Amino acid sequence: MENLNRIKGALADAGRTNKWLAEQIGRDPVTVSKWCTNSSQPDLQTLAKVAELLCIDIRELLVSTARNPQL
Repeated sequence: MENLNRIKGALADAGRTNKWLAEQIGRDPVTVSKWCTNSSQPDLQTLAKVAELLCIDIRELLVSTARNPQL
């Protein structure tokens, strides 16, 4: 599956773990692990909550689809 999110990288940047995120949002750690490996994706409301918890803009959790990311 194509990478659509960068939750794993954002957690690493924040010094947080999958387990921490799962506890904060009340989800199973296996679910969070699937998000981090991009084998499944969170819904937009959950993605917004993740961004809020990590104190980042939601756009930082998404992989750009632009052909030329410089634009």
